[in-house]
Amino acid sequence: MRIYGILILGLIFFSACKEQKTTSKTDASEVKAETTLDVKWQQLFNGKDLEGWIPKISKHELGENYANTFSVKDGKIVVNYDGYNDVYDYQYGHLFYDKSFSAYFLAVEYRFVGEQIASGEGWAWRNSGAMLHGQDPRTMLKDQNFPISIEAQFLGGNGKDTRTTSNLCTPGTNVVMDGALFTPHCTNSNSKTYHGDQWVRATFLVLKDSIVKHILEGETVLQYTKPQIGGGSVDPFDPAIKQDGKPLTEGFISLQSESHPIEFRKVEIVDLDPIYQDKEKLNATVEALIAAEKEKAKQ
Repeated sequence: MRIYGILILGLIFFSACKEQKTTSKTDASEVKAETTLDVKWQQLFNGKDLEGWIPKISKHELGENYANTFSVKDGKIVVNYDGYNDVYDYQYGHLFYDKSFSAYFLAVEYRFVGEQIASGEGWAWRNSGAMLHGQDPRTMLKDQNFPISIEAQFLGGNGKDTRTTSNLCTPGTNVVMDGALFTPHCTNSNSKTYHGDQWVRATFLVLKDSIVKHILEGETVLQYTKPQIGGGSVDPFDPAIKQDGKPLTEGFISLQSESHPIEFRKVEIVDLDPIYQDKEKLNATVEALIAAEKEKAKQ
């Protein structure tokens, strides 16, 4: 009986040690995962209404949603011109998320629909965009056409010709490419063409004023560095705001209305600013995000 009792105690001790070892291993891996990656998506669009968003349409005051340009239908942000009476009159609009971001990974899912308003300009056919590092909409003049910003330009195909998307346009800004200041207003990415009314998921890595990457299906289609105020294509503007040469380290995100109907079903962001100084953690998080985009593209 004594030997039997000793064996029982030994088994209990062994099981307890094994359980403690397994638990410690699991906890350690969880802690390691938590300290390595911090992938927390924040939904900027809640799928129900425009809470948190502010419209600014040229020739109109901040907050005036002229002719209901921006609305929410069936869980999507809808940009339409039904109330314009076929008179667009250069009333370029932007829907701003009312918060500034500095380092982040942004995803925007969009599709072009319907027909362009008859008075829209030819270049604006199936043309829209997401403005990155934009100026505070409260500092825009009433008649200002575009916010000082970096534009991730969205273009839709016509069914036959090549037309890249996630391009770069620079209203009131410049960037650095290949080690030199890049001053042309727009440049194309190396993306494929997305024809018809298909949904496109465009993602962007923006790390303050260091580097910006335009990413589609997990592949970088365009990248540049040192976004800064400068250049033209913004009119009119407040000279106190447009300080040429000033680095763009943060700014507001906005969605465009440029005369062609478009829908957005998702606008989400991973705020990387809290881990920006931890380069190891930052790089691991970015790699995980891009890998996840590649997986999404396969589905």
